[in-house]
Amino acid sequence: MQAEPQGFDRVLSSMCTEPHPVARAAAERFLATNPGDPGTYPTVAELEDRAISMLGDIAALDDPAGYVSSGGTEANIQAVRIARERARRNDIESPSVIMPESGHFSFRKAADVLDVDLTVVPTDDDHRVRLDAVRERVDEATALVVGVAGSTEYGRVDPLGSLGEMAHDVGALFHVDAAWGGFVLPFTDIEWTFADIPVDTMAIDPHKMGQAAIPAGGLLVRDEALLDELAVDTPYLETTSQATLTGTRSGAGVASAVAAMEELWPEGYAAQADRSQANADWLATQLAELGYDVVEPTLPLVAADVPTPTFEALREAGWRISRTGTGELRVVCMPHVSRSMLESFVDDLAAIDECAPTTTATDD
Repeated sequence: MQAEPQGFDRVLSSMCTEPHPVARAAAERFLATNPGDPGTYPTVAELEDRAISMLGDIAALDDPAGYVSSGGTEANIQAVRIARERARRNDIESPSVIMPESGHFSFRKAADVLDVDLTVVPTDDDHRVRLDAVRERVDEATALVVGVAGSTEYGRVDPLGSLGEMAHDVGALFHVDAAWGGFVLPFTDIEWTFADIPVDTMAIDPHKMGQAAIPAGGLLVRDEALLDELAVDTPYLETTSQATLTGTRSGAGVASAVAAMEELWPEGYAAQADRSQANADWLATQLAELGYDVVEPTLPLVAADVPTPTFEALREAGWRISRTGTGELRVVCMPHVSRSMLESFVDDLAAIDECAPTTTATDD
């Protein structure tokens, strides 16, 4: 019997979502094309140019350059690779990368694969990077400073402007990981774009809040010359140079990203961002009323200190949930997460609480 994909009706901790119908249809049409060989597949190559142009509009980047990656991991690895190659050309023998402890685990992969030193600095009580910790560690060997614009565990945004200035003061590049937050932040008053801050490279993923089909990430660079650090010769292809990491790529992600953005930017994304944030705020209030300690959401992501037995009971009830690194339940209010879905979740949580055994103190 042919397997069917899992539905999203109980998925609460994923940063991926059900693709928009137009994005799904576009992905199917371009499934067999390869934007990694633009000379042979010019139509999908033109679509990729369109995708980067639209991502540039979202991130306020004049003359945008970059490419549609497989996701945030690839974009982050490529940003580290750009910085490493640039540092080596500047005779830095042991280039280092500085990131907050809230940074995505893909940077650990990048450091391992690219053989660069990774310095992880602490965050403050609000889960944002401590600027004093960065200031203590940044130096002439620093090739890249990383800032997070929508962290995967708490949805927090680092003080990006200050981080960018610190990076540039020592000649390093500044990278912003907006893989998840990039399609929500345009509808806030938070400064995060190329127009707001001195960012050099950015990860921003249409296949998360952008509602494109997987895989459709994005790498943007302020200066197209930065892509030269990634270029390798590809003599057997019609196009003889390539800056991407994966080489052969399905055009599904490219076409899907364009279709989603053309359909939804900006009004559709604005409405969805409002719904997602309203859901996050509602859930945070409900969890607090049930007596749980809640990390108040600044973006549509809620974290709460739920005991392990309760967490496991929720999973046994079919909820697809995960924890932060320090153990809190995390719920990401993606486009597929409706208010009725959250109401059902809260009802299950309340019922589990009612059935939980209570302990009473006894005299010795």
